[in-house]
Amino acid sequence: MSDHSEPVPEQDESADDYQAALAQGFLPIREVARITGVNAVTLRAWERRYGLIVPHRTPKGHRLYAEKHVARIQTILTWLNRGVSVSQVKGLLRSNQPAFSEATSQWEEKRQRLQEAICNLNERRLDEGFNSELALYPPKTLCQQLLLPLFEELELRWRNQFGAQAERVFFYSWLRSKLGARLYHNNRQHSGPVLLMINMSDMPMEPGLWLTAWLASSANCPVEVFDWPLTPAELALAVEHIQPRALLLYSSQTLNTAHLPRLATGYSCPCLISGPAVHIHEQELRVLTEQYSDLHLAHDPIGALQVLTLLNLLEAQ
Repeated sequence: MSDHSEPVPEQDESADDYQAALAQGFLPIREVARITGVNAVTLRAWERRYGLIVPHRTPKGHRLYAEKHVARIQTILTWLNRGVSVSQVKGLLRSNQPAFSEATSQWEEKRQRLQEAICNLNERRLDEGFNSELALYPPKTLCQQLLLPLFEELELRWRNQFGAQAERVFFYSWLRSKLGARLYHNNRQHSGPVLLMINMSDMPMEPGLWLTAWLASSANCPVEVFDWPLTPAELALAVEHIQPRALLLYSSQTLNTAHLPRLATGYSCPCLISGPAVHIHEQELRVLTEQYSDLHLAHDPIGALQVLTLLNLLEAQ
């Protein structure tokens, strides 16, 4: 779903009111989306379907948000990140009483519906199920509560089961196409040096890599993904040509420990290694981070997003 901003008011009598409101500290929807990380489509859905946010409106119908609205959005995000379903949030905002067991059950039901679509290789049901959640929840919440737990459940299901490879290829192909399309769209909206992400596994379509790319892209950072491993020499060549803001190496498998120092250091930009490989090579990588200040580690997509945010690598450059 597109994240189009609302149009700027035409130059008539309402434009003066609009500019006056901005001067008083009100914010347009595109700025609120930038501050909170919740895209404009989701903000409108929260307003229309649940009445969670009711912004001011100009005579032309343009939404304007005050500081209290931004604070409320942050509170909503806090609840969502705790696993609460968006349909429950309004009641919790009124009563301040949590309902974690119900929330957990709702997310389990959402994952079950997606898993059934995957098991039946039903792309339409999978796409519709994901799109319905995408309209209501920001990417980080979907990663934490829906997709990462779903990955774990699927890995358990796929152990020694006939048909597992067909389900895996179906799901990973869909995921890469789905998130890749969003990356392409977002990259057209943003300029500056890209965040270069490399799949260092032998397995193509690494879901953790694509989730990380989606999270970074949703934070308005241009992203370029190489979904295939490179040798250290060719990786250095790619960095030299592309001149990225940072390099992220993702792997769910073991890495060649003899290549680790050359693979992880010596670039003109910060380097982040992420994925299960960090668990596998924790000791060797920790030693390298003590020697090289521009080398950083993350265990999963959420951790990678946190590191990139702390290093200000997602900001416009």
